[in-house]
Amino acid sequence: MVPDRMRAVIQTGYGQPEQVLRLARGPVPVPRRDQVLIRVDAVSINSWDVDLVTGPMITRITAPFRTRQRVIGSDVAGEVVAAGEDAARFSVGDRVVGDLSVSGWGGFAEYATARERALTPVPDGVGDVAACALPQAGSMALQSLGDRSVLDGRRVLIVGAGGGVGTFAIQLARAAGAHVTVVDWAPKLAALRRLGADEAIEAGRLAEVSHPSFDRVVDVVGALAPAAARGLLAPGGEAVVVGGRPGLLLRIVFGGLRGADRQGRRVRLLIARPNRDVAELLSLVASGALRPVIDGPHPLTDVPYEVERLRAGAVTGKVVIVPA
Repeated sequence: MVPDRMRAVIQTGYGQPEQVLRLARGPVPVPRRDQVLIRVDAVSINSWDVDLVTGPMITRITAPFRTRQRVIGSDVAGEVVAAGEDAARFSVGDRVVGDLSVSGWGGFAEYATARERALTPVPDGVGDVAACALPQAGSMALQSLGDRSVLDGRRVLIVGAGGGVGTFAIQLARAAGAHVTVVDWAPKLAALRRLGADEAIEAGRLAEVSHPSFDRVVDVVGALAPAAARGLLAPGGEAVVVGGRPGLLLRIVFGGLRGADRQGRRVRLLIARPNRDVAELLSLVASGALRPVIDGPHPLTDVPYEVERLRAGAVTGKVVIVPA
């Protein structure tokens, strides 16, 4: 039975998470013709959620006063409990996971609607907590590493490696045979070594890296200016920037239009493709080849506090919320 009302964390404006996010009760959403209704069993928090809450300038261009989504949260795992009349891919009772940023958001709640194309079946042996950690962070890790078949014996640098993207990228690069160097705050480095990092450097001390020439640089947090990233690359190497300040990202976009330099070194911005790689990630988790690093799970009431923790850089891996 689907109840008429549910709990959800709603956003009232931009600002500090504990000031603009609050728990409320409201109606359970009704799926449209091409949608399903999901009982949210687990949802993870992403840096995009932080931006939607705090409202940096790039966010306010299209929504000056608050986000268009009253309930944010994108990476959900749960069970299909109802379907629109044109939804035929999933049945009631199916376990699914997906990034709902392409389907109206709504994940910080007990129920959410989603277009079927945003969802992937969850195989037996993969729990909801692990599954919801995968869509955004896991996909960006895969896409930022590029063709993993050529990483064997290559050197990979991951800057800002302690979050969701970085903890997945470490494991994926090591499994491909790469030598992995990571950079992040000191309290996170021991955990990153346990994940397989060959060398761990404290943030701000990148000059101490033992071999400052990499075939691939993954800058998760936009810590490197384009010239600095290029200077860390071996001839023919590539630096991929996943996130960062709007000004830096624009410089990378325009710089990337010029292509590689005379040594074949290139710096580009990752244009992520949502939900493209979720099935592959689920398969890797099911086989034991990939392990999400989970902070939590935490209750729905803790969403404002956990969004603030992620904003402050105090999280290793993925923060997961269990609404029930």
